[in-house]
Amino acid sequence: MKAALLYNQNMYFIHDKIALHYEIFGNGYPLIMLHGNGEDITIFSKAIDKLKEHFTVYAIDTRGHGKSSPVHEYHYSDMAEDVYAFIKDNGIEKPAVYGFSDGGITALMLGYTHPDAVSAIIASGANSSPKGLKALYRFGYRKLSHFYHDPKIGLMLREPQMTREDLEKITVPVLLTAGSKDMIKKEDTEFLHSSIKESSLMILEGEGHASYVADSDKIAEIIKDFLI
Repeated sequence: MKAALLYNQNMYFIHDKIALHYEIFGNGYPLIMLHGNGEDITIFSKAIDKLKEHFTVYAIDTRGHGKSSPVHEYHYSDMAEDVYAFIKDNGIEKPAVYGFSDGGITALMLGYTHPDAVSAIIASGANSSPKGLKALYRFGYRKLSHFYHDPKIGLMLREPQMTREDLEKITVPVLLTAGSKDMIKKEDTEFLHSSIKESSLMILEGEGHASYVADSDKIAEIIKDFLI
């Protein structure tokens, strides 16, 4: 059973067609948390239970996910702009941003499109391009896309397309994490690390793509140790 952590629940309206569902937990320095593809904020329940003791956590259902507004097509650039608007319009001063998988991509994109909006980024299981996925996973997603035509799967097959020049624009401290058994190629994670000047890299032995993040409090200690 997931812990009942909620003390505030809101919808943030970007415009008349898009509303983002978010929840706020705890007190302290602001920390935004972004989930992965096809998920919602509930994957962070165990982590938030630890993090809320140190941070004001803003957990956001990204567009087309969870309780946020459905959309017909997905782009990471739209998700990054959503988060930037959320930060700006809610007067959140220089939050740290944690993102898992698609959320990690969004966090990194936010870091180079709006480098003054955040204070630090932690990205778990992010990739720079679809070629950063191991071949078995790319093949599997192509098969799923053929049968189900899910635009969220299509997103992973088309995007992101982050270049070294993009990533070099990130000026805040960045922690990149990946599992030793991740679905992301190690060389792609190392490309992100080598491209971001103020980055650290943590490879978690024995962990997969989501095993230390989804329904786990392991990521909480990693975030806390990096930010405090």
